[in-house]
Amino acid sequence: MSERGHFEEHCFVSGHTACAGCGQSMAARLVADVAGKNTIVTNATGCLEVFSTLAPQTAWGTPWIHSLFENAAAVASGVEAALIHLGKLDSIRVISQGGDGGTADIGLQALSGMLERGHDILYVCYDNEAYMNTGIQRSGLTPFDAHTTTSPRGTHSSGNPKQKKPLVEICAAHHIPYAATASVGNPRDVQTKVKKALDIRGPKFIQIHVPCPLGWGSEPVDTIKIAKLAVATGLFPLVEYEYGRLLRVTKLPSPKPVEEYLKLQGRFKHLLKNAAELKKVQEVAQKNIEYYGLNSKA
Repeated sequence: MSERGHFEEHCFVSGHTACAGCGQSMAARLVADVAGKNTIVTNATGCLEVFSTLAPQTAWGTPWIHSLFENAAAVASGVEAALIHLGKLDSIRVISQGGDGGTADIGLQALSGMLERGHDILYVCYDNEAYMNTGIQRSGLTPFDAHTTTSPRGTHSSGNPKQKKPLVEICAAHHIPYAATASVGNPRDVQTKVKKALDIRGPKFIQIHVPCPLGWGSEPVDTIKIAKLAVATGLFPLVEYEYGRLLRVTKLPSPKPVEEYLKLQGRFKHLLKNAAELKKVQEVAQKNIEYYGLNSKA
């Protein structure tokens, strides 16, 4: 590999055991290919760890370390400190990664410490919006009104009663050099942001939206379509922060109604005949559009 972003071979390869249509496996390849072989990866417990490293085999073409659910960022901090001691940090990059549960919930303390201490690490959160590996339980990044096994729909509940945690803002509030969101529905944008992050010294954070057909009750063939609709409706804005300031957003020329996104997923099917709840979800999208200034016609 002569230059980061111009890869000659994949650093995350086929043969893993991810479900058909897994958005996380697609995103992992995008990230790994941009990072290249001179990268050390720490990985929290979760779907990505399980399906990519079925011992004695691995899908990773880089050094890769499995950590506990909660401490991938802490382990990566130790790796970075060791590289500094060995005088190798200029030639080797460190990536820490986890799912939404291992990042926004269980691992938030370790992530915050990594950002606050200023380690030269890129943290990637693969956001599939629930604890998929352990049974589709609700996480802090589960969207409003989604059905999970711990936030069931029924006569007294429409699913998850909480709003999605504003994780990129939490990370940006540490005034780190770079924090961004991306979507597997836009591969070029994912790789552009990963390359940008790896070219910056200091702590970086990217949250990548990755549909999960199993947990979302969607068709594997629709993964990319669903990912694009999450952005197009305003439910998952694409944004970039530098040193705590919001500098760039992906504008929406004509935001799509949230029903186009929801109707493709079994976790939201209970909303399709509930006008009151549909309105609440549309309000979530509208608030995002207004807060980030996503409407290009405004």
